[in-house]
Amino acid sequence: MHKVIVLGTGPAGLTAAIYLARANMKPIVIEGMEPGGQLTLTTEVENFPGFPEGIMGPDLMENMRKQAERFGAEFLKGWVRKVDLSKRPFKVFVDGQADLESETLIISTGASAKRLGIPGEKENTGRGVSTCATCDGFFFRGKKVIVVGGGDSAMEEANFLTKFATEVRIVHRRNELRASKIMQDRARNNNKITWSLNSTPIEVVAAENRVTGLKVRNNETGNEEILETDGLFVAIGHTPNTGFLEGQIQTDEMGYITVKPGSTETNVLGVFACGDVQDHKYRQAITAAGTGCMAALDCEKFLEGNAIHDWSLVLKS
Repeated sequence: MHKVIVLGTGPAGLTAAIYLARANMKPIVIEGMEPGGQLTLTTEVENFPGFPEGIMGPDLMENMRKQAERFGAEFLKGWVRKVDLSKRPFKVFVDGQADLESETLIISTGASAKRLGIPGEKENTGRGVSTCATCDGFFFRGKKVIVVGGGDSAMEEANFLTKFATEVRIVHRRNELRASKIMQDRARNNNKITWSLNSTPIEVVAAENRVTGLKVRNNETGNEEILETDGLFVAIGHTPNTGFLEGQIQTDEMGYITVKPGSTETNVLGVFACGDVQDHKYRQAITAAGTGCMAALDCEKFLEGNAIHDWSLVLKS
């Protein structure tokens, strides 16, 4: 039996673990197959406060983990197969570990960016391929970039990137965009944005460890060409990592966990959610960390009046 289990080790989960450990709550933190979350896939992070010269994404996450461990957080590797939230204590079933029980649960499993699944994409992530314009746009000042996608997110990222890039080309596999009319109009009225519609990306081209182009196929003619670019931003959406919950937590139509306004409380008493798994708008390391802090404080306050065990006796023993 544990006081609290944290699922996920991105900025939200690790911040929650730091606060919980400092409150002597001895959190158990479950690491998935990609410890550290999406920041481990990035290179330099320049917009996280406290690092005037920037810091590498994996280094930032390793520092957060060490900080949590310093205060007594315990980390377990494994994949959460499922959870049982029908009653407290909650049950957590982890591959490679004994089944766990906890009085409370903090879900910080994040959201995974959808990928194109084409050659050169994965191996050049962090070397010119990105899924976050607000994170990486600054690195492309004075350069040409491509945004792949046809929804609101793609239009928003393209407009944002025009603050830095000399040219932003939108590539979409259809002739028509899925984006709302107002977002389409903003993009079409931006003279820095060019268009390659009805074009399907088929390969990311790179040389000397950097992206140099995107090979596309015209869907009408079948002709292939390489669009020269310094960077590729994939903006085809995100998938919240909530499948293991099997519908036990209330989510929105996109699958993101719904929390009570101004808190991290879910519809299940004693279960809290933080980070990108409940945030489809901002998706930043600093906002995720902020909600991780909120979840820890919400969890601690909840246990003050809803503890199952007398933990003072457990700790003395």
